[in-house]
Amino acid sequence: MNGYKRINPTELDGNVFRMIGDDWMLVTATDAKGSVNTMTASWGGMGILWGEPVCFVFVRPQRYTHEFTESGDKITLSFFGGGNRSALNYCGTVSGRDTDKIKNAGLTTIVTDEGAVGFSEAKVIISCHKLYSDKLKKECFHEVALLSNYRNDDFHTVYVYKIDGVYTKNEP
Repeated sequence: MNGYKRINPTELDGNVFRMIGDDWMLVTATDAKGSVNTMTASWGGMGILWGEPVCFVFVRPQRYTHEFTESGDKITLSFFGGGNRSALNYCGTVSGRDTDKIKNAGLTTIVTDEGAVGFSEAKVIISCHKLYSDKLKKECFHEVALLSNYRNDDFHTVYVYKIDGVYTKNEP
């Protein structure tokens, strides 16, 4: 990928709590037909599972991106740092079902070496493929107060993805 350096996931320089929870990320999924959709996310994480570097993301069933994460196997997580907050806000509030939100957000797609779609404006792009998915279940919550996040029983689907490539933008 032109303008990016590929690094090992263990070399990722950043606090994932800040990267995901404060700075947010774009989860970009490609469906089985090759169409792309993205959404802003502030829930998720990274770690080691089954001996592999993984990330996990949560997508509600009513989100248009859910159709893409269900039918396709590849995603990227794109991190922008302090810039592009307006694009992240836009991608978190507008549905790609109704408009070309990638274009309207002023983002430019880029394809990783693994064939997943990220954004050239991102400082970090993590390319992944799906290992596991399941819907969160009401009866599995140990802290009942957390169910207030699901007043309509619209439980997220949790996805576990293997990290195939981590790309950091080359500094000028």
